[in-house]
Amino acid sequence: MRGLYRLTLMYRRIRARFLLRRALAAVDRFPCVTPQENHALPAPLIVTLTSYPPRFPDLAKTLRSLLDQTLAADNVQLWVAHDDAAQLPNDVRALEKHGLEIKTSEDMRSYKKLIPALKERPDCFYVTADDDVYYPPEWLAGLVAAQKAHPGSVIATRSHMAHRDEDGRLAPYETWELAASQTENRDDGRVLFPTGVGGILYPPGCFAEEVLDRDLFMKLCPRGDDIWFFWMARKAGTQHRRTPDHFDIVDWPNSQDVALAAQNLYSDGNDSQIRAMEAHFGPVPDVPIDEGRAS
Repeated sequence: MRGLYRLTLMYRRIRARFLLRRALAAVDRFPCVTPQENHALPAPLIVTLTSYPPRFPDLAKTLRSLLDQTLAADNVQLWVAHDDAAQLPNDVRALEKHGLEIKTSEDMRSYKKLIPALKERPDCFYVTADDDVYYPPEWLAGLVAAQKAHPGSVIATRSHMAHRDEDGRLAPYETWELAASQTENRDDGRVLFPTGVGGILYPPGCFAEEVLDRDLFMKLCPRGDDIWFFWMARKAGTQHRRTPDHFDIVDWPNSQDVALAAQNLYSDGNDSQIRAMEAHFGPVPDVPIDEGRAS
């Protein structure tokens, strides 16, 4: 068993190095995807993300991958805090001529990726992305294809399967099935929980009206925007689904030194924020599963 574990670990390390080299080569060739297909959705499609100074050194790599998609978004927006905009490096500013739109807002941590955009234009399809990850050229097309197959659903490329206890409360994060293979909610009470690292597509009208309540989300989920947006979609009766394709996480070297994920995981941040949501709203709302479609 120990030998098998070592071989598995070695394989994962070799694969990770291969994927990173391929990602670096792809962003170095930017731009290289032409022509881009039209999305043919009934409303504008906007890719949106946020960043802050510790992540700025590698930000251009992620932005190039988001701009170099086989399917064209109507806009790629980078949201930064007002006070951080002056620190954006030249390699990020250079992408404005390739279609990047740089926008500023008040600082609300990771919520800047979506809340300001929703306030400006609530009628759009929004795809959120992280600022430290490589997104392969077919990434956006996969999300849009799943949206067309399941109109009105929130679509993710990567999700966990959360378990619920007998009272309907979400079980501790450490018990969840991480990076689950299921593409839809289960009829046994387990809940598909999208993770932002792989990107999430939010269609117009998918959220409950409280989604823009800054005071409330900063009180209940100050470092858990994925939790907040998950809850607001469930509260509105919106289904969550995952694309059928696997998403390999390829992050840039050293970018994870400032990641929120480690802080949330090791300080039980996810659990404490989920408990705060349950205390305020009650257990996560049930959403009827389409007959015959649970997998």
